[in-house]
Amino acid sequence: QVQLVESGGGLAQVGGSLRLSCAASGSILSFNAMNWYRQAPGNLRELVAGITSGGRTNYVSSVRGRFTISRDNAKNTVYLQMNSLKPEDTAVYYCNADQVHTPWGLNDYWGQGTQVTVSS
Repeated sequence: QVQLVESGGGLAQVGGSLRLSCAASGSILSFNAMNWYRQAPGNLRELVAGITSGGRTNYVSSVRGRFTISRDNAKNTVYLQMNSLKPEDTAVYYCNADQVHTPWGLNDYWGQGTQVTVSS
């Protein structure tokens, strides 16, 4: 079994910063990518940023230049540094592990979500 535990959400002011963390635990043999998604009320869940097992990163255009995804392989942790926050960044942020290979098969996994609220 694989667990993803997110932390670091909360309240920030416009122009402020937050850093989200996602710690993965379990029998992970390999994975395709670790991603951060977000979902605001009334909206579909959208991919915000991702980092592949090879270290390639991608971002949705609305956060490019403001958010940075990174990972610490030794800690099995992925981070999302969010700078220059805007009210439209307000959402529940979810960590996702894509195509995780464990001794029992291949699956995607999700964290429980962490609320980010940006106030003006």
